[in-house]
Amino acid sequence: MSMGMGDGAPPRPGPGPREPVPILMYHAIAHRPAPSVHALSVSPDAFAEQLALLGERGFTPLTTAALAAVWRGGGRLPERPVLITFDDGYEGVHRYALPVLAEHGFAATLFVSTGWLRGRYDEGGALDTMLDWDQVRQLAAAGVEIGGHSHTHPQLDQLDDARLGHEAVRCREIVAAELGAEPVSFAYPYGYSTRRVRRAVRAAGFTQSLAVGNGLARRGQGPYALKRVTVRRSTDIGEFGRLVDGRSVGRAFARDRALTKAYAMVRGARRAARVIGGG
Repeated sequence: MSMGMGDGAPPRPGPGPREPVPILMYHAIAHRPAPSVHALSVSPDAFAEQLALLGERGFTPLTTAALAAVWRGGGRLPERPVLITFDDGYEGVHRYALPVLAEHGFAATLFVSTGWLRGRYDEGGALDTMLDWDQVRQLAAAGVEIGGHSHTHPQLDQLDDARLGHEAVRCREIVAAELGAEPVSFAYPYGYSTRRVRRAVRAAGFTQSLAVGNGLARRGQGPYALKRVTVRRSTDIGEFGRLVDGRSVGRAFARDRALTKAYAMVRGARRAARVIGGG
């Protein structure tokens, strides 16, 4: 079962599970990505194979906003829901991913770092060739939800309150100005968030946000801390199938989660030291 890309409304209530839901996190879709994004990239052929598997197994891709609307309203999800999400805004999402999404009639969400995209707001720092705003508008016109991913892609939990607020608000303002509609969904750069970061994202006007976590999403995680599963260059089709079926997720990302937990403690101590030191 699939959902047309132009149909951004949440599914009507009916039979089907409420949770958990696999939210797939992609970055660059490219044959030869820059070394800095290679590990987190997926080849166009692998991406096409992965979406074909979703179609064959009867998954229904939803936008982030559609999932949040169902969970917020207490409705029912389709039998096999899945989210396809892209972070940063790499050009290959338009060149390679959009035709495959259109072929299957699949919904998706793109989270853009507005200061990385090509055009008048470009502040440098992008890791590979990025989308321009005409391409973003074409993606939106095709039914891809456009969400925010900060302005300059910093580690949000390490910023002071003023810069943190600016990153979220500036991103939302630019997307709204370019697309004529305010974005409602956000994804944290690097997946880093704290209660303070989540409050700032909410205050900026976003109504839901995605972390990483490398686990399946559940409504109990709250609208500002939904987990995602990373799809990498090394993710073969067998592992991909197990991930979207909810099998082996814990085992596949056990090391990642342990490192993330340890690093969160280091990051918290680093931030506290800067505050105490006035930095």
